[in-house]
Amino acid sequence: MPNLSASDVGKANAARSTIVTGAAGWLGKNLVRTLASAGGRVRCLVNDRDEAALLEVISPRIEVTVGDLRDPVAVTRLFEEGGGATVFHAGAVIHPRSRTREIFDVNVGGTEHVLDRARRAGVERLVFVSSNSPFGANPTPFDRFTEDSPYNPYLSYGASKREAEQLVFRTHERGDVDCVVVRAPWFYGPFQPDRQSTFFAAIRRGRFPLVGPGTQQRSMVYTGNLVDGLLLAASVPEASGRAYWIADADPYPLREILLTVRHALVAEGLEVTSFEPRIPRAGAQLAAAADAFLQGRGRYVQALHVLGELKDTIACDIGRARKELGYDPAVGLLEGMRASIRWCVAHGQSI
Repeated sequence: MPNLSASDVGKANAARSTIVTGAAGWLGKNLVRTLASAGGRVRCLVNDRDEAALLEVISPRIEVTVGDLRDPVAVTRLFEEGGGATVFHAGAVIHPRSRTREIFDVNVGGTEHVLDRARRAGVERLVFVSSNSPFGANPTPFDRFTEDSPYNPYLSYGASKREAEQLVFRTHERGDVDCVVVRAPWFYGPFQPDRQSTFFAAIRRGRFPLVGPGTQQRSMVYTGNLVDGLLLAASVPEASGRAYWIADADPYPLREILLTVRHALVAEGLEVTSFEPRIPRAGAQLAAAADAFLQGRGRYVQALHVLGELKDTIACDIGRARKELGYDPAVGLLEGMRASIRWCVAHGQSI
């Protein structure tokens, strides 16, 4: 069994260069900071010059390429002098602006570009950040996904991530690139996007609904825990060609998640209403049906999608990551939510 501490992993990554797609995203911002602090060269892909500037001020070790995963020229620039690098492919579209086509163009087409350039460059290993969405929902609140669970993708995002996973596994099986797949559920933690701040604000003001009984379970992952898992996936030789669920120690019932956020808000000195709206499970089922109807016609409405998923148990077992990677999530829900709220307040986000 591996016995790599966070310090060991940091030293291992300091000795080599890394390439990160999605570097300006929620996970990317946490990952890039950790990699740069370890002393290695970090090459990043971001969509625009403003995002580049925010990363470049963190460390002189960070080099930024501005471009889009859908642009093969930009991806080629990212992989220049990439021989021997470790690649973290975290770039993806979860919530498109309005059309589902963007999900497939970025998540599938972009992954094809990254895998091709990684092969040409001769990278050491590629770690692909996947999701729970290729596996849909658990049949009951007591079931857990494992790495051997069959694909059952949930709508467009799930289908796109399934296709991308399959591309990664085929690339590994051909011997083109040494690959590892990391499957991550719902994130929380610092450097969050506006949608997470909106989530906090809705709970604080009594506008976020408890769907059904609230006993449905959700696996979640603190961004720091996920970064630890990614570094282990990149560093452990035996991880080659494997997939791993990386999440907090155990899933949480939905009602516990909402209650914990309330406690975290109060602990950080914010007033919180005691009112909690409730929606019957049938209401979320109706939202899910509307979401499926619209996505079937290429349209995407984020509020419908989020509400439709709240009725479901989406939970995983991290036993393989514990055993094979030595993964041990250090941060739990209350501590992680408090850190996320502190980050919001420190950066002037309204919650």
